[in-house]
Amino acid sequence: MLINADFHVHSCFSMASSKDMLIRNMAPKSKLKGLSLLGTGDAFHPGWLDIIEETTDYSGDGIYTYGDMDFVLTTEVEGKNKIHHLIIIPNLEIARELSAKLPSKNKNADGRPKTQLGGAEILELVRDYDCLIGPAHAFTPWTGMYKSFDSIYDCYEAKPDFVELGLSADTFMADTVRELKDFPFLTNSDAHSPWPHRLGREFNQIELEDISFSSIKKAIKNRDIMANYGLIPNLGKYHMTACTKCYKLVDPMIARENRMKCSCGGTVKKGVDFRISEIADYSEPKHPDFRPKYVHLMPLAELISTVYDKGVTTKTVQGKWQGLIDIFQTEINVLIDVSIDEISKIDVNVANAVEAFRNNTIDVVPGGGGKYGEISFEKKLEKPKAAKITTLDSF
Repeated sequence: MLINADFHVHSCFSMASSKDMLIRNMAPKSKLKGLSLLGTGDAFHPGWLDIIEETTDYSGDGIYTYGDMDFVLTTEVEGKNKIHHLIIIPNLEIARELSAKLPSKNKNADGRPKTQLGGAEILELVRDYDCLIGPAHAFTPWTGMYKSFDSIYDCYEAKPDFVELGLSADTFMADTVRELKDFPFLTNSDAHSPWPHRLGREFNQIELEDISFSSIKKAIKNRDIMANYGLIPNLGKYHMTACTKCYKLVDPMIARENRMKCSCGGTVKKGVDFRISEIADYSEPKHPDFRPKYVHLMPLAELISTVYDKGVTTKTVQGKWQGLIDIFQTEINVLIDVSIDEISKIDVNVANAVEAFRNNTIDVVPGGGGKYGEISFEKKLEKPKAAKITTLDSF
């Protein structure tokens, strides 16, 4: 069976997360998105585990169900050097036992616990319990594994189960790194709120024998990811090297010469694009035979917001979003499957935006330094507009 899955989200217990990140809200919003399987997130937090147990029905073999939405236990852990790791867990009993064993002072205070264990120690701990583990948003400059290591094996001292790309990278970028040719790539939302423009903004199309932890594990081990869907990396807020204060894009070499200080006084943060270029083995991606297609998309509400120049949570945008969902059932259907002619009958402007994504004829101002990139549909676009990057003469 082919399903859409998002394995990396957070609960109401994580810092900077919405108080509405509860199972009863996540489930219906995920169905409207078009997901069949959602990670619970924060599965080392005792309070969240209690809510999962009280709220869901156990379907067996690691699957917890609310209504017609299935959940698998997942968590993100911040380890040594502030590196984030994504873990997929077999069941509640194991989650509770691992939570108790993980040396962490904040596991009751934050859904994403912090520990001083390194990647190899965390891998060894969770592998003893049949969990799956890999680096979360592997290339991001604050908490990605590659910010501290030039090799994934230097971090884990063994082979983890997958690599999560993050919003600022895609398959085409990651497959310039030779050592990643044997890893399945996961694309997940890292959502902190249940809005459909957050949940499932990146997701995986995965072939499963059935909805179960055993089948998920087998599929990831066998690299049965059929497609990855995610943002254009330029839209990621850490894609380009940029100032974290004024968000000006800065040539990485100029930033280095100026000790990563911007002319405004802010700190310049190395972008994912440049970090991958530092560790890349190839100038062009070399995809292994098993690597599935990577499809760029953008949350439907954000497309509507851009087209109509209205806030994404305004009545105008949400009304138009709901109108499309009422007719075409899920957001993923609208973004990927429904014909442009059918969408045009409802909203020709949104249809043109969806078509631009499908045809890769979009104009992107890249993001960096903590600011998301921007897209414009103001005119018919032939090719992406070049980013304005500060050079030595203009710094």
